[in-house]
Amino acid sequence: MICSICKKGETSVVDSRPTEDGTAIRRRRLCVCGARFTTFERVQFREIMVIKKNGRKSSFDRDKLSKSIYIALKKRPIDTETAEKFISKISRSLEELGQSEISTNTIGTMVMEGLKELDPVAYVRFASVYRNFREEKDFVQFVDKLDVYKKR
Repeated sequence: MICSICKKGETSVVDSRPTEDGTAIRRRRLCVCGARFTTFERVQFREIMVIKKNGRKSSFDRDKLSKSIYIALKKRPIDTETAEKFISKISRSLEELGQSEISTNTIGTMVMEGLKELDPVAYVRFASVYRNFREEKDFVQFVDKLDVYKKR
């Protein structure tokens, strides 16, 4: 494993344990330069191709999914462990579909449904990017449909 600090490949594993949900191995590493960092090892059951809205295909990238979810969760009261469990759940759900090609629409819908339960604000943030609202009225119409924000 290459150190993110000194870029050398001389690291050793200090601690290794499964994640809480058992879907990955968490390894604490130590580099000869003294830097410590964590890596995760996950099982990949099948190669999933993502079909973009324009028809292009690309390999499913868990890191890209993770990045978009963390942007939606930024400054929200959701800890990293809960976020990682959520990301793992989405990844597993995609693999369990048993399809080698999955549309961005399917992935986006899964993420939105999960965020709706996890954190309503993150849900609205993700939806605003995913649904690509063109005007303020599109956003207002979307928020008006939400049960979470309706006055009781």
